[in-house]
Amino acid sequence: MTNHGETTEPFENGDIAAGVSFDGQITPDTPIALRTPAELADALPYLLGYRPEDSMVLVSLLDRGNFGGRARLGIPAGVEDWQAAARQIARGLVIGARRRGSRPERIVAYVCQEPRPGETGRDVMLRLAPLAQLLRTECGSLDVPVIEALCVSDTRFWSYVCPVESCCPPEGTPMGMPGTSAMAAAATYAGIQVRGSLRELRARMQPWETSAALEQEVALDAAGMSLVPRILDDASRAEVAEETLDLAGRIIRRFAEAAPVPGVHPADVRDDALLGHDEAATLILGFQDRTTRDRAAAWMEGDEGAPALRLWRALARRCVGPYREHAAAPLTLAGWVAWSTGDDIEAREALAMALGADPHYLFAQLLHRACNEGLDPESIRRCLRQERHGRTPGEGPSSTVPDIPEQKAGSQLPPGATLPAQDTTEAGPATPPRRKRRRRSIGPGDTAPGKTAPGSTGPCPQRPQAQTRRPPRSRPAPSGAGKTCRNGEDG
Repeated sequence: MTNHGETTEPFENGDIAAGVSFDGQITPDTPIALRTPAELADALPYLLGYRPEDSMVLVSLLDRGNFGGRARLGIPAGVEDWQAAARQIARGLVIGARRRGSRPERIVAYVCQEPRPGETGRDVMLRLAPLAQLLRTECGSLDVPVIEALCVSDTRFWSYVCPVESCCPPEGTPMGMPGTSAMAAAATYAGIQVRGSLRELRARMQPWETSAALEQEVALDAAGMSLVPRILDDASRAEVAEETLDLAGRIIRRFAEAAPVPGVHPADVRDDALLGHDEAATLILGFQDRTTRDRAAAWMEGDEGAPALRLWRALARRCVGPYREHAAAPLTLAGWVAWSTGDDIEAREALAMALGADPHYLFAQLLHRACNEGLDPESIRRCLRQERHGRTPGEGPSSTVPDIPEQKAGSQLPPGATLPAQDTTEAGPATPPRRKRRRRSIGPGDTAPGKTAPGSTGPCPQRPQAQTRRPPRSRPAPSGAGKTCRNGEDG
């Protein structure tokens, strides 16, 4: 499960993937052998593609010593949750691999956490020793031995397995300088990049906490009073969809034409300056309509993919105050575009954050499971392209974006895709919602969990009827602005 911040809670920010970008060799003629604890500790960021924080990580080894799948979960804050978390991550990795037809022969386990105030790295190592032992026990119960268990903290590492002090001294072994090892050189040669931390990646999609957040909240209040009644009215819903998609298309072109800015944070600040408060509010509320959101998902590749992803990140940052639940839509779109363009790391984080905003958001649930299962997104892209090309050219802005297939649990997935069993790691909220949720209404095209949607036998799964999220109850509107819509869920 997941939350928006770095605070560790039970089963926070978990992901399990079918494979890794580094499979034991950089190219067929340049194998990289990792034999010592130091080499395994140095390899971890390259195996994940980022530097883990407050995480337990399992990496499987296959029959010839090549790396297989890997799994990561946040370290629960409560020691009483450690055993359940260790069981979940071990079963998710091992049983998931067996379901896909591969069998892990051995596992390398990592626990990574920075010292708390007053702690040293050695203190962290001793405190997490029971967790490392639980990981070894749970993997052993599945007949897969843990051949090495490492603690990484405060730029040092310790081995829970190696008893030789000359190799693994009690005070720990300093990590090498980033980018100086043979593994780093080989990965650089192969084009494998290591991002910063997940904290930095999530910061790009977290709601504003600056003075501008109040202005954005006022704009959302005003847009809600004018848009929500029109979205809930069958006679005007299609018109709102056209307006939303037309505005989104214009902003995506605006983003694409903007001069490039070096650096991640400056680029996000530039995008924020290109997007007005009223524009952001109109799009955030407009994409609460599921049909409109689905059709926007066609901006997924080519010249459209990168600026569309920037827009979805920018909209997620604008879901401030009581509108944080509304971030589920742009975060899911961000996760879909990232997955479609080959960035599985950002895809999993964005989709996990979407489920943190709304644990019941079906589109995010399905995409997160499919991404963690290592499925190919091409089957979904193919359906989107067919829908897009099948629209009549004079239908207005909506002719540029199609409906994305979506189904309830149990209905048909794209060809070759299967839903994972429930023992695989799955994102969800690490903290309870701020307020009690209303029961979600189900349209005529929806099916209950475990039921198959009628007619879902074609290559593209059946899409349920559109639903719309009403804006949350917020602070009183400015004088003369009228009444604020009541809190509600998908209508």
